[in-house]
Amino acid sequence: MSSRRSSGLGTAPLLRRHAPVFAALGDATRLALMARLCERAPCSISQLAEVSPITRQAITKHLRVLEGAGLVRGEMTGRECLFQIEPEPLDEARNYLDLVAQHWDVALVRLKKFVEN
Repeated sequence: MSSRRSSGLGTAPLLRRHAPVFAALGDATRLALMARLCERAPCSISQLAEVSPITRQAITKHLRVLEGAGLVRGEMTGRECLFQIEPEPLDEARNYLDLVAQHWDVALVRLKKFVEN
């Protein structure tokens, strides 16, 4: 059995859990919205639109994708919906990437030993 399968990195449940997060963050506009929310949160759609070249409607669509991936949470405050980062999915994604990096490190050490022998 390959080390990737035995490590669990490519298991279907793990991939299903992390794929939406990476897909949502794979868009430059959504990544910029996440950066803005990291700098100043909570923010309304209007506040996010003030510093963005895209429309409020486009921002809303991008925020819905981020919300669907669990990366942001919108909460109604009066007539506005204020959005803020949900850190847990980001922490889980970072932990997954750390695990992938560890597996690459092990693989590179094995390759180095193989090449040197």
